[in-house]
Amino acid sequence: MGLLGDAEIQGRLAELDGWSLEKDRIVRQFEFEDFVGSIRFVDSLVEPAENMNHHPDLEVSWNKVRVSITNHAEGGLTEKDFELAERIGALGQE
Repeated sequence: MGLLGDAEIQGRLAELDGWSLEKDRIVRQFEFEDFVGSIRFVDSLVEPAENMNHHPDLEVSWNKVRVSITNHAEGGLTEKDFELAERIGALGQE
């Protein structure tokens, strides 16, 4: 799986709701009613991340979860990162 070019990254990013580019990663912050909501969301990320063998970096606070995705092995963004972001975005809508 190869790294995406700048134009490809911008095109894929435009297809994702709420995600932004920060250096070599895509990030999004999700907000919930409380800490329990945040933790339940984090728990819901386990299955898709494990199924893809691709794991996001997470920052958890009381009612917020910041998700950061990059491909550490490739050293930047790949199609796999955007696929995981789509799956996580759908979970955040539930």
